[in-house]
Amino acid sequence: MMETALPCLLLLAALCLRPGLGLYTVNAVYGDTIVMPCSQGIPTDLMFGKWKYEPENNSPVFIAFRSETKKKVQYDDVAEYKGRLSLSENYTLSIKNARISDERRFVCMLVTEDNVYEEPTVVKVFKQPSQPEIIHPANFLETEKLKMLGECIARESYPDGNITWYKNGNTLQPVEGAVVMSLQKAVDQSTGLFTMTSSLQFMPTKKDANAQFSCSVTYYGPSGQEKIPSEPVVFDVHYPTEKVTIKVLSQRNTIKEGDNITLKCSGNGNPPPQEFLFYTPGESEGMRSSDTYIMTDVRRNATGEYKCSLIDRSMEDSATITVHYLDLSLTPSGEVIKQIGEALPVSCNISSSRNATVFWIKDNTRMQTSPSFSSLQYQDAGNYICETTLQEVEGLKKRKTLTLIVEGKPKIRMTKKTGSNKSKTIVCHVEGFPKPAVQWTTTGSGSIINQAKETNYVNGKFSSKIVISPEENVTLTCIAENQLERTVTSMNVSAISIPENDEPNDGNREKVNDQAKLIVGIVVGLLLAAMVAGIIYWVYVKKSKPLPRTVSHFLNPPSNTYSPNLCPQSDVNGKSEKAAAQNFQTLVRTPSKHVNKDLGNIEENKKLEENNHKPEA
Repeated sequence: MMETALPCLLLLAALCLRPGLGLYTVNAVYGDTIVMPCSQGIPTDLMFGKWKYEPENNSPVFIAFRSETKKKVQYDDVAEYKGRLSLSENYTLSIKNARISDERRFVCMLVTEDNVYEEPTVVKVFKQPSQPEIIHPANFLETEKLKMLGECIARESYPDGNITWYKNGNTLQPVEGAVVMSLQKAVDQSTGLFTMTSSLQFMPTKKDANAQFSCSVTYYGPSGQEKIPSEPVVFDVHYPTEKVTIKVLSQRNTIKEGDNITLKCSGNGNPPPQEFLFYTPGESEGMRSSDTYIMTDVRRNATGEYKCSLIDRSMEDSATITVHYLDLSLTPSGEVIKQIGEALPVSCNISSSRNATVFWIKDNTRMQTSPSFSSLQYQDAGNYICETTLQEVEGLKKRKTLTLIVEGKPKIRMTKKTGSNKSKTIVCHVEGFPKPAVQWTTTGSGSIINQAKETNYVNGKFSSKIVISPEENVTLTCIAENQLERTVTSMNVSAISIPENDEPNDGNREKVNDQAKLIVGIVVGLLLAAMVAGIIYWVYVKKSKPLPRTVSHFLNPPSNTYSPNLCPQSDVNGKSEKAAAQNFQTLVRTPSKHVNKDLGNIEENKKLEENNHKPEA
């Protein structure tokens, strides 16, 4: 009995004395856990601790008990806190799922054998409202009329808050007859949460078209006053038309022939007028149409003043349209075939709405000057384009084409060059159009030489080249033929291997002349030596035997030209006469291989004549 009575007496004493050790406030968020520590340090002789709350004008209600000696926790049977309480070893009380009704004064009691300590805590519960929204918005607003714009509502707030209206981010203040606001607050009896609703009546002006209206809710939270804005809403504002405007709609800034033009007429009222009257140049009666009037594939005669007006003709507007044009004529044009050396006058004439720029293009390359042909050449052939543009008018340009074909009969020029390896390069330079077909033949057999190589055909000119190493003197013939004519040219080519070039350039001309002089000197020296050797041999033979007729013929020839193809008249002297003739021929023939270019050409021509008249042996 005494053990039970002692705690009760101590508790009654605490209720009477209630020495406050301090006052604390705990801010809790609605739905979260409330944590209330017992800030008083735990006495060493602590017997037990209890938590209670104090309703207004009512007796305290105990909700939790913990025995320090028995380490036992008990929760009182209080309906609103059933299953929500938790008391830790340091006597911190936690309340789950904070409610508005939890906003009250709680007291932590620590009881020892000699005293009772109390630590009061005040709980404040806060609930952030939902984002405000504008409901029941008006379909449109009208100038000079006060009309309900809408209502701004913010739900489930604690404590209650205030609503503010904004236009384009600026706070709206009440204005009699123009801006009227009304705020209402309602409490949910089951939760204790507030719902705030503010209505706005507004009379707009024309400037309020496309204005953004919004609202915000201001409330108190654990950290102080806070604000949540709504999403902005734009209202359609109706006002009458005060001005009519006509616009020319085109894909470009300027209009040219062939374009499509759209005229658009508009009024600055809202809603805008749906029908207008359109007037074309020179017409007094308007054409009733929607807000657009379309013209397709316009010509230069469409240039002029265009108008549009309201149906009642109370107001109108006008615009001037200029249709640009550009004409080009080329003489001659298309495909033109001319002969080489002929003259061809060419003219490109322009007619335009503004100054035009003219330029010529040949084979995709822009020309610096206009073409002029007083004497046509093969390089004049090609595709000519006369093109003109109006730089101020995008996309307006014209072009015409002249395809010039310059024809000519084949012309041939042959050259040859002797190489160091006894080969000879014969080149047939050909010009003509259409491109001539080239064939090579030899005099002896007349067969076609197929190993010729051709260069590129450029400006009506090309060349065909063959390389030969003749064993005997030949005549090469180059045949060039096109649709106009067949041209034949021949060249004699000897078997003598003398380095030569029919067309030395200026750089090596002096070197060739020096070599020619040296060769002439060597040949003359060899000829003199051969003559001396022949005389010595003749003296020797004369002393030993009568002089053969063959040698006498060689020493006293009937003419200055040596003929190596003569045969002995008799063979009375046998082998000695034949040997003398062969030795003499060898001495005379040997230096002929080293003549210069001019001498070599003379020798080649002589040998070709001898070959052409040589009798059968």
